[in-house]
Amino acid sequence: MPGTQFRTTTRHMLRESKTYASQTLMGGLSGFESPIGLDRRDRIVALKSGDIGFVHSWDINTSVDGPGTRMTVFMSGCPLRCQYCQNPDTWKMRDGKPVYLDAMISKVDRYKELFKATHGGITFSGGESMMQPAFVSRVFRAAKEMGVHTCLDTSGFLNTNYTDEMLDDIDLCLLDVKSGDEETYHKVTGGTLQPTIDFGRRLARAGKKIWVRFVLVPGLTDAEENVENVARICESFGDAVEHIDVLGFHQLGRPKWHEMRIPYPLEHQKGPSAALKKRVTEQFESHGFVVY
Repeated sequence: MPGTQFRTTTRHMLRESKTYASQTLMGGLSGFESPIGLDRRDRIVALKSGDIGFVHSWDINTSVDGPGTRMTVFMSGCPLRCQYCQNPDTWKMRDGKPVYLDAMISKVDRYKELFKATHGGITFSGGESMMQPAFVSRVFRAAKEMGVHTCLDTSGFLNTNYTDEMLDDIDLCLLDVKSGDEETYHKVTGGTLQPTIDFGRRLARAGKKIWVRFVLVPGLTDAEENVENVARICESFGDAVEHIDVLGFHQLGRPKWHEMRIPYPLEHQKGPSAALKKRVTEQFESHGFVVY
């Protein structure tokens, strides 16, 4: 089939293909229509407009990705390289699969009654979902029009990728505050802290709710001063913060690092003791926060 047939990003571009039925994403993306055949230039244009998004996987869960039953979509691509990352297979956008905007919206529509019944909704995670702001924000807009709760799981590192208008359709943000000082933040992630602070404050000004997430790694993020600084950052978000999740480090992501042959910096790292987690929890509670 000539490549010129794919010089468009319309959702029906493959309808005439005899192999269309087999050109859907399988496994973790089963049921999504994929614009197979778009060349690199077309994909860049469609990504910028939000006509497609690069997705790693998705699932339906009732765990920690927001209230109620959630459809959690893991987007591909992340600018940070966290030492404790559980999903290094989401770092590169090109390793994800392109999915049509309409296909994602249809999937939300399919589950909307379940979401309403359980007070759940859709959560975009990653990778870093803010790497694909047009796609995510357009899905959120459609979800809101259906009456479906929306949740953004992010580090906030790409603060400026999101316009104030895009913030309008976010009900809840799971904001990873990975450190309370620039030195530790850079050591943990390779990035800088200030964008996370700026994004949290923007969310607060917009009247959005925030669940802060803090990963507790002995010897890396557990210093009392670092935790105090995280608490002060959270205080700057005011009443927007509903609670703080103190997440103990674990080794569940290690096999992926091994499989991808990436040197794992925390190969022999232990998780926090009960005493350490209690100390950190009490530090946050002393600032008036509800802590889980």
